[in-house]
Parts: sequence; C-alpha cells; structure tokens
Amino acid sequence: MFFQFPIPLLIPSLIPVLALLVAAMAWGSVWYPYRLLNEMGIGGGLASILTYGLSLPFLWWLYGAQSQTYRPFWKGLLFLALATGWTNLSYVLAVLNGEILRVMLLFYLAPVWTLLFSWWMLGEVPDRRGYAVFVLALAGAWVMLDVGHGLPLPTNVGEWLGLASGMGFALANVLTRQLAPVPVGVRSLWIFAGVLLVSLPALAYEATLPGAGAWLAVLTGWNAWFWILLIAVVLFLATHTVQYGLARIPPNRGIVILLFELIVVAVTGVWWANEVIEMNEWIGGAMILAATLVTAEGYGRRERP
Repeated sequence: MFFQFPIPLLIPSLIPVLALLVAAMAWGSVWYPYRLLNEMGIGGGLASILTYGLSLPFLWWLYGAQSQTYRPFWKGLLFLALATGWTNLSYVLAVLNGEILRVMLLFYLAPVWTLLFSWWMLGEVPDRRGYAVFVLALAGAWVMLDVGHGLPLPTNVGEWLGLASGMGFALANVLTRQLAPVPVGVRSLWIFAGVLLVSLPALAYEATLPGAGAWLAVLTGWNAWFWILLIAVVLFLATHTVQYGLARIPPNRGIVILLFELIVVAVTGVWWANEVIEMNEWIGGAMILAATLVTAEGYGRRERP
C-alpha cells in the first residue's frame, strides 16, 4: 500500500544528489556577491584572498597535522594548488568582466581540455567518440560566440578568463586523479592555499589602479564583511558538499547533476543582471552541454601503446 512505501530507505539515497544540487546552486549564484563587492571597490584579487583566506585557518586546524603524512606528494599537491588557484581566481575575474552565462558556457568546454590533458599526462588516447566530443564542443563555442568568419575566439577579457578557468579545472581534475591516495581534506587545504598564492599578483595589480585604496574604507563597514563572510561560508560548504556527493554516487551521474549550475546561472543572470540570452547562445550552449554529457557517459579511451 501507499503508506507502506519505504520512505526511510529512499531519503538516504537522495542525500548525495541533494548535496550536489546544493553545490550547483551555490556555484551558480555566488558570482553575484562577488559583483557587489567589486562595485564597493573590492576587486577580484582581494575578494578571492579574503573569501578563501577566512577558511584557511579552519582547514589547517582540521587537516594540518594530517598533511604532514603526505609530504612525498608535495610536488603534485603544489601543481594542484596552482591549477585550482588559477581556476578559482580566473572564475571570479571572469564573472566580474563578462556576461555570466557566456562565461560559464566557455568554462564548460572543460571536457575538451580534460581529453587533451588526459592524453598528455595519463596516456589515455581518445578514440573516435572522443574526437567527436572535441569537435562538438568547439562547434558549440563557434555558434555561441557568433563568429561569422575565422576562429571561434572569445571577444572580451571575461570570456577569455572563463575559457582559461575551464582549462585550469580540467588540469586540476587530471592532477586529482594522480593524487588519489591523498585524502580530500588535505587536498582542500592545498587548494585554498593555492587560491591565496595565485591571487597575490592580481592584488598587486589592483593596487596600481586609480582609487585602489577605496577598499580600506569599505572594509571598515559591516556591509562588505557580510558578503565576504557569506561567500566564504558558501565556498567552504560547496567544496565539501561536492566531495560528499561525488564520493557516494557514480562520477558520470555526478557530472550531469552539477550541470544544474548552468540553469541557476541562466536564471540569476536574467534576474539579477538583466542579461539577455540570444538564440545562438542557446544553440551553442546546448552543443557544449551535449559534449559534456557524452563525456560524462565516458567518451571512450584507450591506453597509449
């Protein structure tokens, strides 16, 4: 009967899915507080340092002692820290300088770069299906960017940074596979430290811009700190909910669920930033998403001979 449906058995199986959906919603909306901070005079470099730096002492308290056990992996962890640091910084700078949906669609060209990095670093040679994914994703970028002639190149700084962020994300994914013996907490500690390290040159550049000292006055008020603390909590929780969800459901299903972020980005971009989504962006974005979904199902690889 209906009332005998095993609800207690169903709910635990939904928790990892809900965790990934929460993470996707967080990443799909966190761009807006970053824009608010930028309007207050807090640039992307300083915002990244503040929002990630607040979590670093807590991560050190949790995983600092444990990290000493994994000293033999320090070179790989350093490369992972730099790759993820670049990914996160370029994402923040991208959403401050470009249309949010176009930035995120260019970010989701990551499967193309994952294919290439896996070939180079892991010896995973793509088969014909892998090449088809590559072509489909690039064709989607061509349509989305509305290029009549020539290469499908981004048209502004924000779009270039979105593309670069996806490349960093792909590299970080491959490095993570090489660092599988290292616990998630230790990797998270290095990742947050990497964001701070990579953000320092951006902060130095921002300090040379006109009106750079305005952030000193802004940080004396509660309004900026409210958004900084909110972003810090969101980033910390999103990082851990992603790790929780992906550890409990198949990776191919997890990637598909995380694509919910694009829906959140589309809705929030129209709602909060009054962005208009053109038809070519819908079509090109659908092609990029199709390539991502094919990759999620396994685009076919064979070991290098």
